[in-house]
Amino acid sequence: MEQHGGLMLRDALLMLGFALVAVLAFRRAGLGATLGYLVAGALLGPQVFGLVGNAEEMATVAELGIVMLLFVVGLELSPARLWRMKHLIFGLGLTQVVACGLAVTATVLALTGYTTAAALAIGLPLGLSSTAQVLPMLQSAGRMRTPFGEKAFGILLFQDLSIIPLITIVAAMSRNPATETGPSGWMLALITVGAIAGLILAGRLIIRPLFRLIGKLGERELFVVAALFTVLASAYVMQALGLSAALGAFIAGVMLADTPFRHELEADIEPFRSILLGLFFVAVGMMLDLGAVAEQPLFVVGFAALLIIVKTAIITCLGLLAKMTWRAALALGLLLSQGGEFAFVLYTTAQNAMLIEQETASVFGAIVTLSMAATPFLMMATARIRKEPGGEEETREGPQADGAGALIVGYGRFGQSVSNTLRAGGLSVTVIDKNAEQIDIAEEFGSKVYYGDGTRMDLLRQAGGAEAQLIMFCMDEVPDAELIEAVHETFPDALIYVRGFDRRSVIALAETSAEYVVREVHESAIYMARIALEKIGLSEEEMDRAEATYRKNDQQRMEVQIESGDIYAAQEMTRKQQSELRGEN
Repeated sequence: MEQHGGLMLRDALLMLGFALVAVLAFRRAGLGATLGYLVAGALLGPQVFGLVGNAEEMATVAELGIVMLLFVVGLELSPARLWRMKHLIFGLGLTQVVACGLAVTATVLALTGYTTAAALAIGLPLGLSSTAQVLPMLQSAGRMRTPFGEKAFGILLFQDLSIIPLITIVAAMSRNPATETGPSGWMLALITVGAIAGLILAGRLIIRPLFRLIGKLGERELFVVAALFTVLASAYVMQALGLSAALGAFIAGVMLADTPFRHELEADIEPFRSILLGLFFVAVGMMLDLGAVAEQPLFVVGFAALLIIVKTAIITCLGLLAKMTWRAALALGLLLSQGGEFAFVLYTTAQNAMLIEQETASVFGAIVTLSMAATPFLMMATARIRKEPGGEEETREGPQADGAGALIVGYGRFGQSVSNTLRAGGLSVTVIDKNAEQIDIAEEFGSKVYYGDGTRMDLLRQAGGAEAQLIMFCMDEVPDAELIEAVHETFPDALIYVRGFDRRSVIALAETSAEYVVREVHESAIYMARIALEKIGLSEEEMDRAEATYRKNDQQRMEVQIESGDIYAAQEMTRKQQSELRGEN
């Protein structure tokens, strides 16, 4: 047992080490992380150095990365937004899966001697693209919420949904007598609908109250545990029913997309998602059968090129029919031109159904891997062609209501006033607070506040800090200078405003990148003084003069205090000003 544990530790160390070096090298070359992970896996696998075995077992564990990716994607899609995208998902997505699947099947029939059943088992999976590769590319480019990103995601989501009917088709063509006892296609469809309904019900009755309770306790570790439990439980339920584990995680994400805990969940799941997804691609690289490629190099390379050409052409035409510009349609076609990770799952199913041999699965698995590796090169090579003329980038398009013009941290009496004023000015606002009771009260009055610690960079990033014009700290605790500088460095395009407590707050943050530090009671005190002066009979001119005198004196003192960094530096100036004021009276 101890020796087995040592081997696992060694394998994990090697996988992470090779992945680290390869991804750094490929990132610096501008080729993307996915290709780096694939190369790292190929080097580790039995075909090259043979340092790590059990690639299939590693891939099974690493598939949790795909599960978590779909959960995070689900968190970004509220039920209302998902409903708005129904035409993209069931229109464009359905057409792409059918058109590409049948076209590739016809290509397999034309170029090989396989039967129709075998060609369908090979070609239909190749019509799917790599969700695990494409979605991170869209997210890193900031295109998930653009019309381009929505079209790509709509297609990918339907591809994930199509796993169930594709498995049903393979099962219907099975030559293995042992598989004839499985559920029929219509029964599988009913099970899918029932499972989705059950997950939605469990989310409303169990998961949401659970997160609300944890939020009130304020235990971040419990939040991480609950988030992982939610993902794994929903994935396990779907997998136990013979359905897609990734689909279960996606439904769980959608369930929680319109809750106050969305951004906290994204921030907590993100590290696990990134690591496991990287390990999944390492495992795919390890499973690459270089022997099969060496035996039929021209067929593997040629068919991979043909797959890319066929899918690019079909998806580009669909993009044009969807009223995209030809450049955007070409970009969509190239982005989705590769084979996907679910092909490995479907090829295993086809093997069990005795439709294809293991050697065939290895050859077409190599074709899938090669097509995935080609995507970063294709996107780089065509960047100039795909760029819209006049500098108009498609990444600037998109539903503005989905992004936030301002991020407000803290929703007490101060944050509420700031938030409502900005909204009255037409600005979209995202509010974060770590007081669960305050969030509950806000919901009662129709306000949407997300749970989380807004001083964490990862949570601010998940909440849209990179797109925000304003980041405003309105909580009771005044942030320190180190935090302000970290926020500015991470989100350089956002203006930072801070709710201070007194003059000390202004002095402490004067040399930071904060655009402005507001003393919380300063303006209200001046307003109260004006009302009092008005009630005792001063004219408007006299009140303006009194306010202007105070503001001028206050600013002079503040400048001296900021320059020296000492609140007592302006003592003599204060005494002099007070003396002059008494002399005027």
